[in-house]
Amino acid sequence: MSPAGRSRLGARIRWRIFAFLFAFGLIAYVQRTGVTVAAERMMPDLHLTQLQIGWIEQAFVIGYALFQLPGGLIGQRVGARVAFTAFGIMAFAAAIATPAAPEIASGSALFIVLVGAQFMLGIAQGCIFPVSNGVFEAWFPARQWALALGAQNMGLNIGAALTPALIAVLMTTVGWQQALAWSAIPPLLVLALWAWYARNTPREHPSVSAAELAELGETAPSTVADKITLRRLLRLLANRNSALLALSYLAMNYSFYLLSNWCFLYLIQQRHFSVLQSGWLSAAPPIVAGAGSGIGGIVTGKLCARHGAAWGFRGVPLVALPLVAVLLLIAAWTSNGYVAVAALTACFGFIEINEAAYWAASMAVGRDDSMAVGGILNTGGILGGIIGIPIVAYLSGHHAWGAAFAIGSGCAVAAALLWLGIDSGQAVTGEERAAGTERPTLA
Repeated sequence: MSPAGRSRLGARIRWRIFAFLFAFGLIAYVQRTGVTVAAERMMPDLHLTQLQIGWIEQAFVIGYALFQLPGGLIGQRVGARVAFTAFGIMAFAAAIATPAAPEIASGSALFIVLVGAQFMLGIAQGCIFPVSNGVFEAWFPARQWALALGAQNMGLNIGAALTPALIAVLMTTVGWQQALAWSAIPPLLVLALWAWYARNTPREHPSVSAAELAELGETAPSTVADKITLRRLLRLLANRNSALLALSYLAMNYSFYLLSNWCFLYLIQQRHFSVLQSGWLSAAPPIVAGAGSGIGGIVTGKLCARHGAAWGFRGVPLVALPLVAVLLLIAAWTSNGYVAVAALTACFGFIEINEAAYWAASMAVGRDDSMAVGGILNTGGILGGIIGIPIVAYLSGHHAWGAAFAIGSGCAVAAALLWLGIDSGQAVTGEERAAGTERPTLA
């Protein structure tokens, strides 16, 4: 093969690694969304209340939140190849445990098993996005971070879009237990391929060309395994930019969890659509959200190239999040069910268009510690779910969906305002780093 041919082949390796991360995100959302869809049948079959379903979902979110920062630190220590493989196997076991639980327990014991399975799934998935941050930081030039992150988030939304219709159709034919069980099996093949093909960094992969390494510059890491000190971790936690990013992400994610976890039941209970109608209609918001994610990655990258990191990352959130606030109020107060679906669909798109800005900004702030800062960011985001899920469960159980949506509107405005205090052009500097090891700029 000619040198040019080898260069073209090598240039594709990072996008093959990206394809795995895209798949992991898609799988994660199928696993986590399945229970929210199956809840409509689980409640009468297992004699669960809507508040208990809320606690089952809350167990996932608590486990997920608790393991964001530890997941990022483990990823930095053992590398993405081992981290994704080990935690992927754990996620499969947790996903299978939910449909298997009624066969081994009943009553209060069954509820405890379901809570435990979702808690375990949350822990297993806790490393996905912090570790993905480090993979993108290692494998991609800085100018492509927002693009890659936006594209990965499309996978999450494709999974969220497919799951309601997939689980709803399977539930009506084979029951909710078989629906959840069959949807849990395909990820094993992806995990096996990842364990065989993936490497932690480009320098470790035998198929990466010199041309691709040159695109990353001389500072392309040879390994991501790194033991972080307590002093260095405290510096990351105390950094103003990482803290404000996490707080803004917390506020935005109340609205995200409102739409992703409760849209299906909202369409049944408040808008009086059937199960199958709700399954198909609730697929519309994440489809548009997936497009928004990709668009957000492209636009954010261009804004950073033109205006620099500080205003480049602020641009999309300062426009999109106020639109989220308005659309949530329209969805809550319109009398037309299909107008509500349209407003929720547009709202989800304007939420997800911000993802690339949040995650790429965390990489710009964290640099070599991008897995740890990604863990801090997503801990904040998931706290939005921990706070929001019981609020929405309580309000929806009392037929007060309008109040739940109004709270989301206020949170979206707060998330936008916090961006004014974030300067993504200022990276955290750890004491272990030698001078001159900064990665390429975003421009």
